Amino acid sequence: MTDLSNGHTASSFKLPSIKFTKLFINGQFVDSISGKEFETIDPRTEEVIAKISEGTKEDIDAAVKAARAAFDDGPWPRMPGAERAKVMMKWADIIDENIEELAALDTIDAGKLYNRGKAFDIPGVANTIRYYAGAADKIHGEVLKPSREFHAYTLMEPIGVVGHIIPWNFPSTMFAVKVAPTLAAGCTLVLKPAEQTPLSALFYAHLAKQAGIPDGVLNVVPGFGPTAGAAISSHMDIDKVSFTGSTEVGREVMQAAARSNLKPVSLELGGKSPLVIFDDVEVDKAAELALLGILYNKGEICVASSRVFVQEGIYDEFEKKLVEKAKAWVVGDPFDPKSRQGPQVDKKQFEKILSYIEYGKREGATLLTGGKRVGGKGYYIEPTIFSNVEEDMLIVQDEIFGPVMSLKKFKTIEEGIKSANNTKYGLAAGIVTKNLDTANTVSRSIRAGIVWINCYFAFGNDIPYGGYKMSGFGRDFGLDALHKYLQVKSVVTPIFNSPWL
Repeated sequence: MTDLSNGHTASSFKLPSIKFTKLFINGQFVDSISGKEFETIDPRTEEVIAKISEGTKEDIDAAVKAARAAFDDGPWPRMPGAERAKVMMKWADIIDENIEELAALDTIDAGKLYNRGKAFDIPGVANTIRYYAGAADKIHGEVLKPSREFHAYTLMEPIGVVGHIIPWNFPSTMFAVKVAPTLAAGCTLVLKPAEQTPLSALFYAHLAKQAGIPDGVLNVVPGFGPTAGAAISSHMDIDKVSFTGSTEVGREVMQAAARSNLKPVSLELGGKSPLVIFDDVEVDKAAELALLGILYNKGEICVASSRVFVQEGIYDEFEKKLVEKAKAWVVGDPFDPKSRQGPQVDKKQFEKILSYIEYGKREGATLLTGGKRVGGKGYYIEPTIFSNVEEDMLIVQDEIFGPVMSLKKFKTIEEGIKSANNTKYGLAAGIVTKNLDTANTVSRSIRAGIVWINCYFAFGNDIPYGGYKMSGFGRDFGLDALHKYLQVKSVVTPIFNSPWL
């Protein structure tokens, strides 16, 4: 179901003025050294929102210089953790005061649902910052008991200057997931937001300054991957790089890190996540979960359940209900409360998704519903479901990153597990069953970093999340994320004439 009748309801919603379009380096908004700018586009209208200063290698150098000075000589790493926590808590409170404006920025920049951003994404940013603020004064090593005459202990030290490269699909969430543990650990950072979605990151930087985060600690440099992103990955004075995005670019980031100063890398990359539905479930609820798993955030989510495997006993009923629900799904302006799916992020992604749909048709899959553009303006695509797919088809193997599901029947639990694992990726998986033995067996058999049983998208600040196989390595969320930005140092001193060891 489409609903574009309101002519993109921005007329009934006061769009935010764009306040921040320059680079944020050393606590100031500055023009790029080259003077270059690029356009950020509203995917609802295909029109220019604003021109953004374009950071290149020289700007990354300036940002790293500021971050290095802030780390080597500034107060942030030297503050007690409790003091860092106070500043971070204040930042979170200020973000809460600006929820509507931040949600609107992500809507016009990324096509995200405004009400969803206001209710979940932006409050989630503040809560992620609070979670890691709570950990800032609980970073400690261990006292060791060597087998020889030594006293030994470990220190957990901040790793230094961190480079972050974040994607466009969750601009606010990804900003918080990377920045919050970095700051809690006592590190400084340079962050490159995706060129498609720079607006909210610059706004968060402004609010960080208001909260009292010292100059040089947090630097935001919009720009493009081959220039600004490459400069971060290969920089000799960055101590750690964290990247979320495609597997192809992740490989380039890792190579650049190895060729430069061998900085450690964490990568959260692509996914082609399976949802395995057994025939003991309530079909209507399972169909609703499967549809949400692929259409949430218009399919632009790395853990989307793009491969759905349904046991043969309920397959026909499931397929019928799934198609009915997909046809009733409302695609429309993301400011409209009735809309459940907004536009894809930009023209390139829009055309990529449509090309994969054509691949699916040519390869012989059955198009059950969708497959077309919605309306004549904006990057809207119908919810799309293919059946009769083979596991070697492009639409089954490649990450499409859009509202496109492949649906397949299976017989036995062993067959379901084999199909679920038949992918180069291993980011997430879902299982729907009432049988505890089935849930235990399948969850332990699927090679993925997170497995959801009778739920999907069950993320949390305290639940580590990351990939197996070509979905990358390293974990976001939880204390695992904090430890990515800490080094373990062992300190050993001899003991003489001790009455005990």
